[in-house]
Amino acid sequence: MKLTVGNKEVDLSSPVVMAIVNVTPDSFFAGSRLETDDDIRRCAGRALEDGAAILDVGGYSSRPGAPDVSPEEELARVRRGVGVIRKAYPEAVVSVDTFRASVAEGVVDEFGPCMVNDISAGDLDATITEVVARHDLPYVAMHMRGRPINMQEYASYDDIVSEVKTFFARKLLWLKEMGVRQVVIDPGFGFSKDTEQNYRLLGGLDELCSMGVPLLAGVSRKSMIYKPLGVTPAEALTGTTAIHWECLSKGALILRAHDVREAVDVVNLYEFYKSVNQ
Repeated sequence: MKLTVGNKEVDLSSPVVMAIVNVTPDSFFAGSRLETDDDIRRCAGRALEDGAAILDVGGYSSRPGAPDVSPEEELARVRRGVGVIRKAYPEAVVSVDTFRASVAEGVVDEFGPCMVNDISAGDLDATITEVVARHDLPYVAMHMRGRPINMQEYASYDDIVSEVKTFFARKLLWLKEMGVRQVVIDPGFGFSKDTEQNYRLLGGLDELCSMGVPLLAGVSRKSMIYKPLGVTPAEALTGTTAIHWECLSKGALILRAHDVREAVDVVNLYEFYKSVNQ
């Protein structure tokens, strides 16, 4: 199993780590905010050195209650981040964290093929799938209800695992019809879900991992970790590491993380564990 991004490939025969490269001024984890080009360059370089397979550049904060950002402002932020990375690390595989077709198209036109990581799975801008299909880009479709500013108002489920699985079954059919060939699903931990719902979803993650496409798990330093522990996002690395192991045990193939070295260590230990227990 692999993803093809232009002339680059991401091998998913074993799990990989996607590094978070935030170019937003208000990310929920203050330690991930990058203010200067040098900050971006250092973050990307450290992530690649630590073993990241993908650099995910985001210019629109999706934390609960985050205010809207204009498409022009988002594109300007993302162009800056991708531009720094392309210049310093031209062989890096870049993902753009956006739900807007105009942002994805703008990045591809200027910098070439990238992955597209869409928190709305096309619900906020369906034309993004046209951009993805036209350029044959890998596409991460995430489960969310509403928008970041109001998504927690929609955290009501009878059976969250079943409902999220049904959501993806429909999305996969639609994406195939739209010509999107490379799809990754993301259950959307923390998006329109409360803490208990996140853990119920984690408990059934293997059902989503059996849908025939790779699954990305984005749990890094989120409230589902720091709230039960009574700590802050800055103190949530140990909990993140524990949840990463559980995601891998359920079948996740991509871990989206702030702390790349620690996430890569989890992947390597998990792969060793599997090898001696086959």
